[in-house]
Amino acid sequence: MTARPVALALVESPAQLLNFLEWALGERDGAPEPVRCEAAVLLPLDPATRHQLRVMADVARAEGIDVGLYDIRKVPVGFAHALASLVRKLTTADRLVIGDPFSGIIQRLLPLARTRDFVLVDDGTATLELSRQLLAGHPLVRWHHSGSTPGAAVRAARRISPGEGRRLEVFSCLTSAGLRLPSGAVASFNGYSWARQRYGLPQVRPGTDMIGTSLAETGLIDPDRYVHEVVMLAHQLNAERYFAHRREDPDKLRLLAEYGELEIVRPELPLELELLTGPVADTLVCLPSTVLYTLPLVLAGSGVEITACADVAGWLEPDTSERAAAFLEEVIGA
Repeated sequence: MTARPVALALVESPAQLLNFLEWALGERDGAPEPVRCEAAVLLPLDPATRHQLRVMADVARAEGIDVGLYDIRKVPVGFAHALASLVRKLTTADRLVIGDPFSGIIQRLLPLARTRDFVLVDDGTATLELSRQLLAGHPLVRWHHSGSTPGAAVRAARRISPGEGRRLEVFSCLTSAGLRLPSGAVASFNGYSWARQRYGLPQVRPGTDMIGTSLAETGLIDPDRYVHEVVMLAHQLNAERYFAHRREDPDKLRLLAEYGELEIVRPELPLELELLTGPVADTLVCLPSTVLYTLPLVLAGSGVEITACADVAGWLEPDTSERAAAFLEEVIGA
């Protein structure tokens, strides 16, 4: 009996692991032959993200996915140990599923993979930038990147671009919106069918919940300005809860709770799954992030109204690049 091909996923965030589960277990058009799925979780240093990833790893294992956790960022010993464990998996995988093609760690691991069959699983906004960079033949660097371009980013763009025997599938919630990809790339739609079937629709209650963002932590918004604006918005909306991004600073969240009179929720799961477990308010106000693309799909049919806070562009630091500001405007207009 011929062994099934192996699809190995390299993921670094809870959302990426969720989207790999959707690719592996959910409904998608043009799905290739069945494969045996494994996930290599490249653990970050951030404690909140590590915790969510461990919870998501248990969810994946319960669904029959082989999941390994790798402390690859604990240099030098952690990186060397993780690399030694990953080499065999990378060299024998028939298909490589990439959670974040902009990740420096993943770009360093790509040369070890022998496969020419790549899948990018993404949760929304990064796909916008990815499609533009691949179309233009540009290095894979993030939209808020500044400084010199790493050589690994140049090589990664060449390695995953379709052509010369290379296959590229992009699995994204944006494909139904006419996402433009390089010639030869295959687009498949992530409608979060696995999550909706697994968890069902949530209980919905009257009220307003706010969905936070890590724009202050990435340096695009002054933290004090962020707190001030969110507090004002919370009072204006009579918001009750604030779902924090996993990277948000605890001191900032404490101020939001105190002055905004908000209950701060630190999700155990990616927000898409956290909200499905309910209860959830019938109005969600989102600061600009990927959830403006994912939540309308996840919560379709629930009656929840999802709106964007459109004033965030005015909160940005004066030295914010035009590229970053334009990208956020695009996200807000989702």
